[in-house]
Amino acid sequence: MSKDHKRPYANYRRDTAFATRAIRAGIQRTGYNEHSPPVFLSSSFWFDDADAMAQIFADEQPGSAYSRYHNPSTEELICKLAALEECEDGVVTASGMGAIFLSLMAFLQSGDHMIATRSLFGSTYKLFTDILPRQGIGATLVDSNNWEDAIQPNSKMLFVETPSNPGLEIIDLKAARQLCDKHGLLLVVDNCFATPYLQQPATWGADLVIHSATKYIDGQGRVLGGAVLGARKLIKPCYRMLRQTGATLSAFNAWLLARSLDTLVVRMERHCQNALNLAIWLQDQPGINKVRHPFLPNHPQYQLAQSQMKLGGGVVTFEIVAGLDAGKQFLNSLALHTLSANLGDTRSIATHPASTTHARLTAAERADLGIVDGTVRISAGLEDIKDIKADITQALQKI
Repeated sequence: MSKDHKRPYANYRRDTAFATRAIRAGIQRTGYNEHSPPVFLSSSFWFDDADAMAQIFADEQPGSAYSRYHNPSTEELICKLAALEECEDGVVTASGMGAIFLSLMAFLQSGDHMIATRSLFGSTYKLFTDILPRQGIGATLVDSNNWEDAIQPNSKMLFVETPSNPGLEIIDLKAARQLCDKHGLLLVVDNCFATPYLQQPATWGADLVIHSATKYIDGQGRVLGGAVLGARKLIKPCYRMLRQTGATLSAFNAWLLARSLDTLVVRMERHCQNALNLAIWLQDQPGINKVRHPFLPNHPQYQLAQSQMKLGGGVVTFEIVAGLDAGKQFLNSLALHTLSANLGDTRSIATHPASTTHARLTAAERADLGIVDGTVRISAGLEDIKDIKADITQALQKI
Protein backbone atom coordinates (compact mmCIF):
# COMPACT_ATOMS: atom_id res chain seq x y z
CA MET A 1 0.00 0.00 0.00
CA SER A 2 1.49 3.37 -0.92
CA LYS A 3 1.26 6.54 1.11
CA ASP A 4 -1.65 7.94 -0.94
CA HIS A 5 -3.40 4.54 -1.02
CA LYS A 6 -2.85 4.24 -4.77
CA ARG A 7 -2.81 0.79 -6.33
CA PRO A 8 -1.09 -0.21 -9.58
CA TYR A 9 -3.87 -1.11 -12.02
CA ALA A 10 -1.79 -3.66 -13.92
CA ASN A 11 -2.80 -4.35 -17.52
CA TYR A 12 -5.69 -1.87 -17.29
CA ARG A 13 -6.22 0.85 -19.87
CA ARG A 14 -9.36 2.92 -20.06
CA ASP A 15 -9.52 2.44 -23.82
CA THR A 16 -10.05 -1.31 -23.45
CA ALA A 17 -13.55 -2.82 -23.55
CA PHE A 18 -15.40 -3.91 -20.43
CA ALA A 19 -14.95 -7.64 -21.12
CA THR A 20 -11.21 -7.14 -21.60
CA ARG A 21 -10.90 -5.27 -18.30
CA ALA A 22 -12.90 -7.97 -16.50
CA ILE A 23 -10.34 -10.55 -17.62
CA ARG A 24 -7.07 -8.61 -17.67
CA ALA A 25 -7.16 -5.81 -15.07
CA GLY A 26 -5.23 -6.24 -11.85
CA ILE A 27 -3.16 -9.28 -12.83
CA GLN A 28 0.45 -9.18 -11.63
CA ARG A 29 2.87 -12.03 -12.25
CA THR A 30 5.18 -13.62 -9.74
CA GLY A 31 8.66 -14.83 -10.56
CA TYR A 32 7.23 -18.09 -11.89
CA ASN A 33 5.50 -16.38 -14.86
CA GLU A 34 2.25 -18.28 -14.25
CA HIS A 35 -0.59 -17.77 -16.72
CA SER A 36 -3.39 -18.11 -14.15
CA PRO A 37 -2.93 -15.85 -11.11
CA PRO A 38 -2.16 -17.80 -7.93
CA VAL A 39 -4.01 -17.52 -4.63
CA PHE A 40 -1.91 -16.09 -1.81
CA LEU A 41 -2.87 -18.16 1.23
CA SER A 42 -0.63 -16.44 3.75
CA SER A 43 -1.70 -14.59 6.88
CA SER A 44 1.44 -12.44 6.90
CA PHE A 45 4.49 -11.52 4.79
CA TRP A 46 8.22 -11.17 5.39
CA PHE A 47 10.42 -8.12 4.85
CA ASP A 48 13.89 -7.58 3.46
CA ASP A 49 14.97 -5.52 6.46
CA ALA A 50 13.70 -3.52 9.44
CA ASP A 51 13.43 -0.27 7.48
CA ALA A 52 11.30 -1.87 4.76
CA MET A 53 9.10 -3.41 7.43
CA ALA A 54 8.56 -0.04 9.12
CA GLN A 55 7.82 1.73 5.83
CA ILE A 56 5.26 -0.84 4.69
CA PHE A 57 3.51 -0.81 8.07
CA ALA A 58 3.38 3.00 7.88
CA ASP A 59 1.91 2.84 4.34
CA GLU A 60 4.94 4.73 3.07
CA GLN A 61 5.69 2.23 0.31
CA PRO A 62 3.72 -0.54 -1.45
CA GLY A 63 3.78 -4.01 -0.04
CA SER A 64 1.89 -6.61 1.94
CA ALA A 65 2.28 -6.83 5.69
CA TYR A 66 -0.75 -8.64 7.05
CA SER A 67 -3.71 -10.16 5.18
CA ARG A 68 -6.31 -8.52 7.39
CA TYR A 69 -5.78 -5.36 5.39
CA HIS A 70 -3.59 -6.23 2.38
CA ASN A 71 -3.10 -9.40 0.34
CA PRO A 72 -2.16 -9.78 -3.34
CA SER A 73 -5.30 -11.82 -4.03
CA THR A 74 -7.64 -9.20 -2.58
CA GLU A 75 -5.66 -6.49 -4.36
CA GLU A 76 -6.30 -8.13 -7.73
CA LEU A 77 -10.04 -8.25 -7.06
CA ILE A 78 -10.10 -4.61 -5.97
CA CYS A 79 -8.25 -3.57 -9.14
CA LYS A 80 -10.68 -5.49 -11.33
CA LEU A 81 -13.82 -4.17 -9.67
CA ALA A 82 -12.56 -0.58 -9.60
CA ALA A 83 -11.67 -0.80 -13.29
CA LEU A 84 -15.13 -2.16 -14.14
CA GLU A 85 -16.99 0.42 -12.03
CA GLU A 86 -14.90 3.32 -13.37
CA CYS A 87 -13.74 4.06 -9.82
CA GLU A 88 -10.29 4.94 -8.55
CA ASP A 89 -10.06 2.52 -5.65
CA GLY A 90 -11.89 0.18 -3.32
CA VAL A 91 -11.90 -2.26 -0.45
CA VAL A 92 -13.32 -5.78 -0.32
CA THR A 93 -15.10 -7.29 2.65
CA ALA A 94 -16.24 -10.64 4.01
CA SER A 95 -19.84 -10.14 2.81
CA GLY A 96 -22.16 -7.68 1.11
CA MET A 97 -23.66 -6.61 4.44
CA GLY A 98 -20.11 -6.10 5.71
CA ALA A 99 -19.54 -3.71 2.81
CA ILE A 100 -22.72 -1.76 3.58
CA PHE A 101 -21.91 -1.50 7.30
CA LEU A 102 -18.34 -0.44 6.54
CA SER A 103 -19.51 2.33 4.21
CA LEU A 104 -21.79 3.69 6.95
CA MET A 105 -19.34 3.49 9.83
CA ALA A 106 -16.57 5.15 7.83
CA PHE A 107 -18.61 8.33 7.39
CA LEU A 108 -21.38 8.47 10.01
CA GLN A 109 -21.16 9.04 13.74
CA SER A 110 -23.51 9.54 16.65
CA GLY A 111 -25.74 12.54 16.00
CA ASP A 112 -25.71 12.15 12.22
CA HIS A 113 -28.69 11.33 10.04
CA MET A 114 -29.03 9.46 6.75
CA ILE A 115 -31.78 8.95 4.19
CA ALA A 116 -32.50 5.75 2.30
CA THR A 117 -35.03 4.55 -0.19
CA ARG A 118 -37.80 2.52 1.39
CA SER A 119 -37.40 -0.43 -0.97
CA LEU A 120 -34.37 -2.29 0.39
CA PHE A 121 -32.97 -5.75 1.04
CA GLY A 122 -34.36 -7.04 4.35
CA SER A 123 -31.04 -7.06 6.25
CA THR A 124 -30.23 -3.54 5.01
CA TYR A 125 -33.66 -2.39 6.15
CA LYS A 126 -33.13 -3.80 9.66
CA LEU A 127 -29.58 -2.36 9.81
CA PHE A 128 -30.98 1.11 9.14
CA THR A 129 -34.03 0.84 11.39
CA ASP A 130 -32.72 -1.25 14.33
CA ILE A 131 -28.93 -1.09 14.56
CA LEU A 132 -28.05 2.45 13.48
CA PRO A 133 -30.42 4.06 16.02
CA ARG A 134 -28.56 2.19 18.78
CA GLN A 135 -25.42 4.00 17.65
CA GLY A 136 -27.17 7.37 17.78
CA ILE A 137 -27.47 7.57 13.99
CA GLY A 138 -30.88 8.47 12.60
CA ALA A 139 -32.18 6.89 9.40
CA THR A 140 -35.29 7.94 7.49
CA LEU A 141 -36.63 5.56 4.83
CA VAL A 142 -38.82 7.23 2.23
CA ASP A 143 -40.08 6.84 -1.31
CA SER A 144 -37.73 8.35 -3.86
CA ASN A 145 -40.11 11.20 -4.64
CA ASN A 146 -40.03 12.30 -0.96
CA TRP A 147 -36.28 12.64 -0.44
CA GLU A 148 -36.37 16.40 -0.09
CA ASP A 149 -38.90 16.28 2.74
CA ALA A 150 -36.74 13.82 4.70
CA ILE A 151 -33.57 15.93 4.74
CA GLN A 152 -32.55 17.25 8.16
CA PRO A 153 -29.78 19.70 9.16
CA ASN A 154 -27.61 16.77 10.29
CA SER A 155 -28.22 14.60 7.17
CA LYS A 156 -24.96 13.26 5.73
CA MET A 157 -25.82 10.43 3.33
CA LEU A 158 -28.35 9.15 0.79
CA PHE A 159 -28.34 5.36 0.32
CA VAL A 160 -30.18 3.68 -2.56
CA GLU A 161 -30.57 0.26 -4.17
CA THR A 162 -31.25 0.18 -7.90
CA PRO A 163 -32.76 -2.16 -8.97
CA SER A 164 -34.12 -2.82 -5.49
CA ASN A 165 -34.54 -6.20 -3.81
CA PRO A 166 -37.08 -7.66 -4.46
CA GLY A 167 -39.37 -4.94 -5.85
CA LEU A 168 -37.04 -4.03 -8.76
CA GLU A 169 -37.61 -0.31 -8.25
CA ILE A 170 -35.30 1.85 -10.37
CA ILE A 171 -33.81 4.97 -8.79
CA ASP A 172 -33.03 8.03 -10.90
CA LEU A 173 -29.31 8.37 -10.17
CA LYS A 174 -29.01 11.72 -11.93
CA ALA A 175 -31.76 13.16 -9.72
CA ALA A 176 -30.16 11.58 -6.65
CA ARG A 177 -26.84 13.23 -7.49
CA GLN A 178 -28.50 16.62 -7.94
CA LEU A 179 -30.19 16.30 -4.54
CA CYS A 180 -26.92 15.32 -2.88
CA ASP A 181 -25.10 18.25 -4.47
CA LYS A 182 -27.82 20.62 -3.27
CA HIS A 183 -27.64 19.43 0.34
CA GLY A 184 -24.05 18.22 0.65
CA LEU A 185 -24.88 14.53 1.00
CA LEU A 186 -22.76 11.48 0.21
CA LEU A 187 -24.47 9.30 -2.42
CA VAL A 188 -24.05 5.55 -1.83
CA VAL A 189 -25.49 3.10 -4.38
CA ASP A 190 -25.98 -0.65 -3.91
CA ASN A 191 -25.29 -1.99 -7.41
CA CYS A 192 -25.64 -5.69 -6.54
CA PHE A 193 -28.57 -6.53 -8.86
CA ALA A 194 -27.12 -4.73 -11.87
CA THR A 195 -23.38 -5.54 -11.57
CA PRO A 196 -20.88 -3.16 -13.21
CA TYR A 197 -21.70 -4.66 -16.61
CA LEU A 198 -25.29 -3.41 -16.63
CA GLN A 199 -24.82 -0.16 -14.70
CA GLN A 200 -21.96 1.97 -13.42
CA PRO A 201 -23.35 4.29 -10.74
CA ALA A 202 -20.11 6.26 -10.41
CA THR A 203 -20.56 7.53 -13.97
CA TRP A 204 -23.94 8.92 -12.81
CA GLY A 205 -22.38 10.62 -9.81
CA ALA A 206 -22.39 8.02 -7.02
CA ASP A 207 -19.70 8.64 -4.41
CA LEU A 208 -19.54 5.01 -3.27
CA VAL A 209 -20.68 1.85 -5.05
CA ILE A 210 -21.55 -1.23 -2.98
CA HIS A 211 -21.60 -4.88 -4.06
CA SER A 212 -22.58 -8.14 -2.51
CA ALA A 213 -20.07 -10.12 -4.55
CA THR A 214 -21.81 -13.24 -3.25
CA LYS A 215 -24.41 -12.79 -6.00
CA TYR A 216 -23.56 -12.18 -9.67
CA ILE A 217 -19.88 -11.38 -9.14
CA ASP A 218 -19.33 -14.97 -7.98
CA GLY A 219 -22.18 -16.27 -10.09
CA GLN A 220 -21.98 -19.87 -8.91
CA GLY A 221 -23.17 -19.80 -5.30
CA ARG A 222 -19.77 -20.66 -3.85
CA VAL A 223 -18.44 -17.89 -1.61
CA LEU A 224 -19.38 -14.76 0.31
CA GLY A 225 -17.87 -11.37 -0.44
CA GLY A 226 -18.53 -7.64 -0.62
CA ALA A 227 -16.96 -4.50 -2.04
CA VAL A 228 -16.97 -0.72 -1.57
CA LEU A 229 -15.67 1.27 -4.54
CA GLY A 230 -15.20 4.98 -5.15
CA ALA A 231 -12.79 7.89 -5.33
CA ARG A 232 -9.47 7.36 -3.58
CA LYS A 233 -10.13 10.09 -1.00
CA LEU A 234 -13.37 8.36 0.04
CA ILE A 235 -11.88 4.87 0.10
CA LYS A 236 -9.13 5.96 2.51
CA PRO A 237 -11.49 6.15 5.52
CA CYS A 238 -13.09 2.87 4.42
CA TYR A 239 -9.65 1.25 4.32
CA ARG A 240 -8.81 2.59 7.79
CA MET A 241 -12.10 1.24 9.13
CA LEU A 242 -11.49 -2.15 7.49
CA ARG A 243 -7.95 -2.31 8.83
CA GLN A 244 -9.05 -1.69 12.41
CA THR A 245 -12.30 -3.68 12.50
CA GLY A 246 -11.33 -6.71 10.42
CA ALA A 247 -14.34 -7.28 8.11
CA THR A 248 -11.78 -8.81 5.77
CA LEU A 249 -12.40 -10.91 2.67
CA SER A 250 -10.35 -14.11 2.66
CA ALA A 251 -7.64 -14.45 0.03
CA PHE A 252 -9.20 -17.64 -1.31
CA ASN A 253 -12.63 -16.04 -1.74
CA ALA A 254 -11.02 -13.02 -3.41
CA TRP A 255 -9.17 -15.31 -5.83
CA LEU A 256 -12.40 -17.16 -6.72
CA LEU A 257 -14.30 -13.90 -7.23
CA ALA A 258 -11.57 -12.51 -9.46
CA ARG A 259 -11.69 -15.65 -11.59
CA SER A 260 -15.48 -15.36 -11.80
CA LEU A 261 -15.19 -11.89 -13.32
CA ASP A 262 -13.64 -13.50 -16.41
CA THR A 263 -17.12 -14.72 -17.37
CA LEU A 264 -19.25 -11.87 -16.00
CA VAL A 265 -20.22 -10.49 -19.41
CA VAL A 266 -21.35 -13.77 -20.96
CA ARG A 267 -23.15 -14.80 -17.77
CA MET A 268 -25.03 -11.53 -17.36
CA GLU A 269 -26.15 -11.48 -20.98
CA ARG A 270 -27.66 -14.96 -20.58
CA HIS A 271 -29.19 -14.13 -17.18
CA CYS A 272 -30.82 -11.01 -18.62
CA GLN A 273 -32.01 -12.76 -21.76
CA ASN A 274 -33.64 -15.56 -19.76
CA ALA A 275 -35.18 -13.19 -17.21
CA LEU A 276 -36.81 -10.89 -19.76
CA ASN A 277 -38.05 -13.85 -21.81
CA LEU A 278 -39.50 -15.36 -18.64
CA ALA A 279 -41.13 -12.09 -17.53
CA ILE A 280 -42.87 -11.61 -20.88
CA TRP A 281 -44.13 -15.20 -20.81
CA LEU A 282 -45.31 -15.00 -17.17
CA GLN A 283 -47.68 -12.15 -17.96
CA ASP A 284 -49.89 -14.59 -19.89
CA GLN A 285 -49.88 -17.40 -17.31
CA PRO A 286 -53.01 -18.08 -15.20
CA GLY A 287 -52.91 -17.43 -11.47
CA ILE A 288 -50.10 -14.86 -11.70
CA ASN A 289 -50.31 -11.11 -11.15
CA LYS A 290 -47.96 -8.11 -11.02
CA VAL A 291 -45.06 -9.50 -13.03
CA ARG A 292 -42.12 -7.13 -12.75
CA HIS A 293 -38.83 -6.82 -14.63
CA PRO A 294 -37.05 -3.50 -15.34
CA PHE A 295 -37.16 -3.99 -19.12
CA LEU A 296 -40.86 -4.88 -19.31
CA PRO A 297 -42.60 -1.91 -20.99
CA ASN A 298 -45.22 -1.82 -18.21
CA HIS A 299 -42.60 -1.38 -15.48
CA PRO A 300 -43.24 1.99 -13.75
CA GLN A 301 -39.66 3.12 -14.42
CA TYR A 302 -39.18 1.39 -17.78
CA GLN A 303 -37.80 4.47 -19.57
CA LEU A 304 -35.45 5.23 -16.67
CA ALA A 305 -34.20 1.63 -16.63
CA GLN A 306 -33.57 1.82 -20.38
CA SER A 307 -31.50 4.98 -19.94
CA GLN A 308 -29.43 3.82 -16.93
CA MET A 309 -28.95 0.12 -17.60
CA LYS A 310 -27.43 -1.84 -20.46
CA LEU A 311 -29.85 -4.76 -19.85
CA GLY A 312 -32.63 -5.31 -17.34
CA GLY A 313 -31.01 -7.80 -14.99
CA GLY A 314 -31.60 -11.44 -14.11
CA VAL A 315 -34.39 -11.15 -11.53
CA VAL A 316 -38.16 -11.40 -12.06
CA THR A 317 -40.81 -10.97 -9.38
CA PHE A 318 -44.50 -11.80 -9.50
CA GLU A 319 -47.44 -12.50 -7.23
CA ILE A 320 -49.33 -15.76 -6.84
CA VAL A 321 -52.91 -14.48 -6.87
CA ALA A 322 -54.30 -17.18 -4.57
CA GLY A 323 -52.06 -16.11 -1.68
CA LEU A 324 -49.76 -17.75 0.85
CA ASP A 325 -50.91 -21.38 0.75
CA ALA A 326 -50.97 -21.40 -3.05
CA GLY A 327 -47.55 -19.77 -3.09
CA LYS A 328 -46.15 -22.47 -0.83
CA GLN A 329 -47.68 -25.16 -3.03
CA PHE A 330 -46.13 -23.52 -6.09
CA LEU A 331 -42.67 -23.39 -4.50
CA ASN A 332 -42.93 -26.96 -3.20
CA SER A 333 -43.87 -28.19 -6.67
CA LEU A 334 -40.85 -26.72 -8.44
CA ALA A 335 -38.42 -29.41 -9.60
CA LEU A 336 -35.78 -27.56 -11.61
CA HIS A 337 -35.64 -24.36 -9.59
CA THR A 338 -33.69 -24.37 -6.33
CA LEU A 339 -35.44 -23.01 -3.24
CA SER A 340 -32.88 -20.65 -1.77
CA ALA A 341 -32.52 -17.11 -0.40
CA ASN A 342 -29.56 -16.49 -2.73
CA LEU A 343 -29.58 -15.15 -6.29
CA GLY A 344 -27.23 -14.65 -9.22
CA ASP A 345 -26.36 -18.36 -9.51
CA THR A 346 -25.94 -20.36 -12.71
CA ARG A 347 -28.96 -22.33 -11.45
CA SER A 348 -32.42 -20.76 -11.39
CA ILE A 349 -33.56 -19.95 -7.86
CA ALA A 350 -37.04 -19.33 -6.47
CA THR A 351 -37.39 -17.33 -3.27
CA HIS A 352 -40.35 -16.43 -1.06
CA PRO A 353 -39.28 -13.01 0.32
CA ALA A 354 -41.94 -12.84 3.05
CA SER A 355 -40.55 -15.94 4.77
CA THR A 356 -36.84 -15.60 3.90
CA THR A 357 -35.03 -12.40 2.83
CA HIS A 358 -37.63 -10.11 4.46
CA ALA A 359 -38.95 -12.43 7.18
CA ARG A 360 -37.60 -10.24 10.00
CA LEU A 361 -39.75 -7.35 8.86
CA THR A 362 -43.26 -6.95 10.17
CA ALA A 363 -46.21 -7.53 7.83
CA ALA A 364 -46.73 -3.76 7.73
CA GLU A 365 -43.08 -3.14 6.85
CA ARG A 366 -43.25 -5.71 4.07
CA ALA A 367 -46.42 -4.14 2.74
CA ASP A 368 -44.59 -0.78 2.55
CA LEU A 369 -42.07 -2.51 0.28
CA GLY A 370 -44.76 -4.09 -1.90
CA ILE A 371 -44.08 -7.59 -0.56
CA VAL A 372 -47.18 -9.70 0.05
CA ASP A 373 -47.52 -13.34 1.06
CA GLY A 374 -47.86 -14.41 -2.56
CA THR A 375 -44.74 -12.58 -3.80
CA VAL A 376 -42.18 -14.83 -5.51
CA ARG A 377 -38.72 -13.80 -6.68
CA ILE A 378 -37.07 -15.75 -9.49
CA SER A 379 -33.36 -15.45 -10.16
CA ALA A 380 -33.18 -16.70 -13.73
CA GLY A 381 -30.23 -19.04 -14.17
CA LEU A 382 -28.32 -20.12 -17.25
CA GLU A 383 -30.41 -23.18 -18.07
CA ASP A 384 -32.36 -23.43 -21.32
CA ILE A 385 -35.35 -21.10 -21.08
CA LYS A 386 -37.70 -23.84 -22.27
CA ASP A 387 -36.84 -25.92 -19.20
CA ILE A 388 -37.26 -22.93 -16.86
CA LYS A 389 -40.74 -22.27 -18.27
CA ALA A 390 -41.71 -25.95 -18.21
CA ASP A 391 -40.86 -26.20 -14.52
CA ILE A 392 -42.92 -23.13 -13.65
CA THR A 393 -45.81 -24.40 -15.80
CA GLN A 394 -46.04 -27.74 -14.00
CA ALA A 395 -45.78 -26.01 -10.60
CA LEU A 396 -48.58 -23.58 -11.46
CA GLN A 397 -50.79 -26.45 -12.53
CA LYS A 398 -50.53 -27.94 -9.02
CA ILE A 399 -51.84 -24.88 -7.20
